[in-house]
Amino acid sequence: MTLARRAIEASLLTWLLIVGCLGGGLWGYLNVGRLEDPAFTIKQAVVFTSYPGASAAQVAREVTEPLESAIQQMAVLDTVTSSNKPGESRIDVEILSTVRGSELPQVWDELRNRVADAAAQLPDGAGQPIVNDDFGDVFGIYFAVTMPGFSDAEIHEISSYVRREILTVEGVSDVSLAGLPEEAVYVMPDMAIASNLGVAPDALTQQIRTAVQISSAGSLATDGKRFQVDIPRGTNSVDALRELTVNLGSTVVQMTDIATVERERVETPSQLIRFNGQEAFTLGVAGIESENIVDIGKRVDAKLQALQHDLPHGVEFHPIYQQHVVVDESSNGFLINLAMSVGLVVAVLAVFMGWRSAVVVGATLFLNVVGTFFFMALGGIEMERISLGALIIAMGMLVDNSIVVAEAMQIKMQSGRSSREAADEGSSRIQMPLLGATVIGIMAFAGIGLSPDATGEFMFSLFAVVAISLLLSWVLALTVTPLLAHYVFKRGTNEGDEYSGPIFNAYRRVLGGALKVRWLFLAGLVVLTVLCFRGFASVPQQFFPDSSTPIFYAHYKLPQGSDIHAVSRDLELAEDWLLARDDVTSVATFVGSGATRFMLTYSPEESLSTYGHLIIRTETLEAIPALLDDLNDFGRNTLVEGEFRTERLAFGPGGGAPIQARISGSDPIVLRELAETIENVLKDQDAPLLDIRTDWREYEPVLIPDYATERAQTAGITRTDIADASQMATEGLSVATYQEGDRKIPIRLRTREIHQTPELSQQLVYSTAVGDYVRMEQLIEDIEWQPRDTLIQRRNRVPTITVEAGLPSGTNAASVFAAIRGAVEAVPMPNGYQLEWGGEYESSTEAQASLGGQLPVTILIMVLISILLFGRLRQPLIVWLLVPMAVNGVVIGLLVTGLPFSFTALLGLLSLSGMLLKNGIVLVEEIDLVRAEGVPFRKAIIEASTSRLRPVVLAAATTILGMAPLLWDPFFASMSVTIMGGLAFATVLTLIAAPALYYVLFSKKQHHSTITEPATT
Repeated sequence: MTLARRAIEASLLTWLLIVGCLGGGLWGYLNVGRLEDPAFTIKQAVVFTSYPGASAAQVAREVTEPLESAIQQMAVLDTVTSSNKPGESRIDVEILSTVRGSELPQVWDELRNRVADAAAQLPDGAGQPIVNDDFGDVFGIYFAVTMPGFSDAEIHEISSYVRREILTVEGVSDVSLAGLPEEAVYVMPDMAIASNLGVAPDALTQQIRTAVQISSAGSLATDGKRFQVDIPRGTNSVDALRELTVNLGSTVVQMTDIATVERERVETPSQLIRFNGQEAFTLGVAGIESENIVDIGKRVDAKLQALQHDLPHGVEFHPIYQQHVVVDESSNGFLINLAMSVGLVVAVLAVFMGWRSAVVVGATLFLNVVGTFFFMALGGIEMERISLGALIIAMGMLVDNSIVVAEAMQIKMQSGRSSREAADEGSSRIQMPLLGATVIGIMAFAGIGLSPDATGEFMFSLFAVVAISLLLSWVLALTVTPLLAHYVFKRGTNEGDEYSGPIFNAYRRVLGGALKVRWLFLAGLVVLTVLCFRGFASVPQQFFPDSSTPIFYAHYKLPQGSDIHAVSRDLELAEDWLLARDDVTSVATFVGSGATRFMLTYSPEESLSTYGHLIIRTETLEAIPALLDDLNDFGRNTLVEGEFRTERLAFGPGGGAPIQARISGSDPIVLRELAETIENVLKDQDAPLLDIRTDWREYEPVLIPDYATERAQTAGITRTDIADASQMATEGLSVATYQEGDRKIPIRLRTREIHQTPELSQQLVYSTAVGDYVRMEQLIEDIEWQPRDTLIQRRNRVPTITVEAGLPSGTNAASVFAAIRGAVEAVPMPNGYQLEWGGEYESSTEAQASLGGQLPVTILIMVLISILLFGRLRQPLIVWLLVPMAVNGVVIGLLVTGLPFSFTALLGLLSLSGMLLKNGIVLVEEIDLVRAEGVPFRKAIIEASTSRLRPVVLAAATTILGMAPLLWDPFFASMSVTIMGGLAFATVLTLIAAPALYYVLFSKKQHHSTITEPATT
């Protein structure tokens, strides 16, 4: 007894399965996690080390090199890169993609241990290295907060309060604040008075430190009890600092007699943020990975709404990015597309098979989808972009199983069989071929989902959802479909030919003609395949498509050495221009560094005072291309002092230039010369390259005082004394920390008022030996300007300069790269120097290499399954010969629509291969079974193929129409065209090419013979 017949006879169990799918599916849909992208571990940490006063070259040599040497000993290290700036080292540590996320805590512990050991070798003056392994945290609920009219202290107090409150929300893992005003307390001595009185800077410093420090006062025991003695901090306000006294031997003077004490913002903040032109700070909320981000977002919104009643008037929260809204809209959009797809499937089946078949197949398909949600929730698989795409990819194969079983039962019942007999006879011939074909379809995605590297982690949900839905479709097709057919289908009395209609007869004539000219037909097919493979070179290539979120970026960089406020003033012009347009909703401005990581695919630029960043939201997605062009024209014509460029938000990884050429070697001067040569080569190319630049940027002019050793030593003044005096004259010398609640505010000695430009040569330097001040011009020979590298990049411990170039919106990076590659690689490299490519070429190559490394094993398993399924070699050979030809429809479809072949299109091609193999297996198996019944060879091929005509055509038609709603989805458009065009051509391959190949491979030996046993049972 077959599974299909048992499903009818044991109908209670089948109904339990139906109810389980419905109830479990509803529970699963309500409880399955929702994310924008798959939960993915960014295997990267950052090591920060300060080295005040050192040049970029000194930082690279004395700090970065020892740390990198220690880090390089890690067995799981993939790449170590570093950025060296004056006084600061940043090392990015990337771990091998094959390391599991669960192993990372141990990896980061090893990194910390190695860095801590290497820190002992760092020079005096270098700070303790700080390892940040939270670099990849995503703060997807991202707000700009404006508080016009509030003091800086109030802004900090309210921001801390809001952060504490949001951390109490269920599901919130972290809250990040950025762009808060940076303040310092400046003690500004009048140097003329200080010099006359002989007040040394150390006297002021010691008095300030004593006033702000906390000291233990011990405890007192009496009457069997012990009481703590608490001496309150002497200085807890700026006014208290003003009231300090300074001891000068036998004389005591007030601080206010010799110095001015003010609390004000620092002159060079690390970051400035504005929203719609108004000063702001940002609030980023990260959710727990295992929680539903939609629910977390709603709870955060509710919390902020409740907080508005407690916060002062004027505090406003402006959304920059709301991941929970994006995910909710994406989920709802998917459900609409899914409903449209199911509706189209039902409509097509109703037209060509009747309403009864439409009800049976449509109901089975619906149960299949909701049942998949149940198993997704059980397995902890979130509903995100990849898993939703997997359901769409699997749709064609899901429909096919039900159509094959329903069509077989319908034919048998029309010929007079009972529903039980029809289920038994109809499914006995196809249940094992369908299972084998289903497993092969699943295995097409195993190479991606089970890959041990980062690709496998990111794409695992694709494989898992395809596997769940396809296996469930096979079970439901052999249980629920027969039971529903038992209730819905009518038993007929037609004993004639089951396939005698005009469409079937026309197909017989076409197939008969193709078999007569089989060699010519197959030769033409081979020629067409060769032409399409050659035509594939004309198909635009794209790694990931542009996002459907109406957001894009602008980047702006002034030359090295520019002030952060100059960048801010320039970007104000861009803000005003953008906000004057009706198609712009909001503009978030970041100066000094990028935004907090608010998307998994967003990579913030390195912090530089010369860098500015705009996040621009538009009214509609369609408004972006024209706005991009207009903004680029404005930026290049108005902000001529710097480099202005725009960037589209992509679904996949981004953040870097699409064209990158990396040159590595030991000598910075040679590296710059080679980079300049490659820049000139790129400028000479007939290619649409924009903003050709290097990541070392320009030389920066640096002031170098020439220390007069003999005179300075005579005066008892060291280089450190001169450096401290210079620091006091410029940014201020940090001497203590003033605690205000949970804030630490630096106290700095500064010998000038804000906005005054100091004359370094006229600064006074205190000599402890002499007990008096000496003018700096007496201690130095001269002050000269010197151009220096202030941004030195290294890769795998070797200095590396990268030549970067952008592309106009809509330009295909792969085609431009192919056009310029030869000219760049023709540039001769000296011994010890090498050129390698980065950018989109590197990203796509690594992704394809990862996929290519797994595909051979996957294909071998699929071939072995097909051989075991048939028990012979020639039958699976026929099926596999069809696979390369499926590319014909893909190439034609992409060329006609002009869409690129993207990563999602590659997934569509894998799905197409699975559908083609499935149809081919069932068809070849049917031919074998008909021949086994004693039917003559040629007639067996035609009759078996005719019996598969309706299910193959209907499965293709329903899948193609089901993909139609996705043509307007930017993420799935190229995949949809790949499946639609490829499946249309694959239908011809299945119904014409497969029989023709069968005829060619079997006709010589078995033209007049039959197969005595079926291949499978």
